[in-house]
Amino acid sequence: MSETVIHAEGLGKQYRVGTRERYLALRDVLSNSFKRPFRWKGSSRSSEYLWALEDVGLEVRRGEILGLIGRNGAGKTTLLKILSRITRPTCGYAEIHGRVGSLLEVGTGFHPELTGRENVYLSGAILGMRKSEIFLKFDEIVSFAGVERFIDTPLKHFSTGMQMRLAFAVAAHLEPEILLVDEVLAVGDLEFQKKCLGKMDQVTKTGRTIVFVSHQMSQIRRLCKRAHWLDDGRIHMEGNAAEMVSAYESAMGSVETRTRSRPTGVSSKARFKGWEIGQVGSATRHALTTVGPVTVRFFLEVLEPISRATHGVTLYAANGEIIWGWAAYGLAFAEGIHELSYKFPVLPLKPGAYSWMVTLWDDQGLVDKSEVVPEMLVDTPSYQHPNDEWSGILNLPSQFASRHTGQLETSQEEWTK
Repeated sequence: MSETVIHAEGLGKQYRVGTRERYLALRDVLSNSFKRPFRWKGSSRSSEYLWALEDVGLEVRRGEILGLIGRNGAGKTTLLKILSRITRPTCGYAEIHGRVGSLLEVGTGFHPELTGRENVYLSGAILGMRKSEIFLKFDEIVSFAGVERFIDTPLKHFSTGMQMRLAFAVAAHLEPEILLVDEVLAVGDLEFQKKCLGKMDQVTKTGRTIVFVSHQMSQIRRLCKRAHWLDDGRIHMEGNAAEMVSAYESAMGSVETRTRSRPTGVSSKARFKGWEIGQVGSATRHALTTVGPVTVRFFLEVLEPISRATHGVTLYAANGEIIWGWAAYGLAFAEGIHELSYKFPVLPLKPGAYSWMVTLWDDQGLVDKSEVVPEMLVDTPSYQHPNDEWSGILNLPSQFASRHTGQLETSQEEWTK
């Protein structure tokens, strides 16, 4: 049997949820004590406690890539923070055999006023590497990140994509025996994501271990043999990665799960049931393989007739940025299933993962609000500049031509008018 490098039992993390107290100086404390000598015993405000993680057991073997999946707030990041010793568990314990490197946020330890070169050494030191080790890997790190021309430029002049590439390159090349990765590939373009996935696959072949959190199920399927599905702070299921992903995607589309994830206070008049892409030649319902034309359909189940409704839709990038939004007013819905469709002559999105948010309102307020699942994966050809810092936010097809026309027939004065 392979050697176990991470063994955890009964891990739990409890947080106190309450209103932040105002700052109290010493004079305020003394004053309050004299005014209310028998009542003052600290804060009188009530607090509640939340278990972000509860009774979690984990066992990871050397050379394995273990996937962690689950909704936002399920406890995945909390678990990685405990394993990386950033957060102390409230209960339970974890035994870790080997040096741990963590990439929980893009640009761990980066400083905007320092150059890219200086930040490589700073981040490497924070991740536990000696200066000599960083020096030996420096050229390889910079080459992988593709920022050779800018390495002596202050980091504040780097684009987000450049910072992300450099951050991942540092973590991936500093050779920790255990690497904890939390959704850092979501902001990269598709080409760089493939490069990073290949690097992580290469890392495990040298006997190192990776615990990998991602909302992109295609990445979990490709990289991981085993996966743990976390839900409400507990491990809901564990086993073969492909089977876990299939069960998770099925559950995310079910009525029961969708009802649990809805905000409180919404009515029961209607429910969004799902969505799909209708595009020419498409082999899948939730992947975009062409920039257009594209039809996106949302399915709404109406349980009670609605005479005056407002429907909204928003498209989000993986980093939460709003890409596009729209609303329709004065709609009427009879009982039954309704298809709400959007026809785009062109949908020029950069390759990567995106998500849809749909809402329905009536005269009484919010009827339903849903982050429809699964996410939309854009796997179109790239029509952008090959360097991420110049690629922009749109993936617009264009045709370039160059021809010799002789001299300009229009005078310089007419051009400047």
